[in-house]
Amino acid sequence: MAAIKFTKQELKAQRDALARFTRFLPTLILKKQQLQAEIRRLSLALVEKRKALAAVEEGAANWLALFAEPFDMIPYMRVESLQVRQANVAGVSVEVLDEVAFIQTLPPLAPLAASPLWVDQGLETARRLAVLQLEIHFLHRQRQAVAEELRTTSQRVNLFEKVKIPEAKEHIRRIKIALGDLETAAVVRAKMAKGRQKERRRSTS
Repeated sequence: MAAIKFTKQELKAQRDALARFTRFLPTLILKKQQLQAEIRRLSLALVEKRKALAAVEEGAANWLALFAEPFDMIPYMRVESLQVRQANVAGVSVEVLDEVAFIQTLPPLAPLAASPLWVDQGLETARRLAVLQLEIHFLHRQRQAVAEELRTTSQRVNLFEKVKIPEAKEHIRRIKIALGDLETAAVVRAKMAKGRQKERRRSTS
């Protein structure tokens, strides 16, 4: 416990500190609850995206064997742009994926009209898988950022609840006892001085 001065000024300082801690704690607790709710929301979103990814993969299993037929899909899978925005999630700045745009210009020597019959469906599925994987990646990063903020906020809540507020209350208690003892001692000294004065007056009369 930090050293304190047993003065009225210190008593006021400790009372002011206790008032600040007590006033700020509910805000921290509310933020912690919001972050916990956001963690749950992001976790559920991740579960749903992973289910969707698994469903697309399962649906593609019937024609994946056709990939043995030579056709280079890589030129059709190149991402042209990602639309990403900054969002505020429970006070945490995170990146949110809004859109994935694939390059639409097809290679001149490999038009889709001359490609195997399964390519249209295969390309659509492959792009859907790529989008889902990107969405999962961004959701995972969001959850990591929120989890880190939750860890910091939880530490601050614990600091206020278990250290700062009890410490300020204990300081106030000790200072009040010390000041009370000083006041009592001052009263006793005053009475003793008054008694000595009376004794001197009686002895000189």
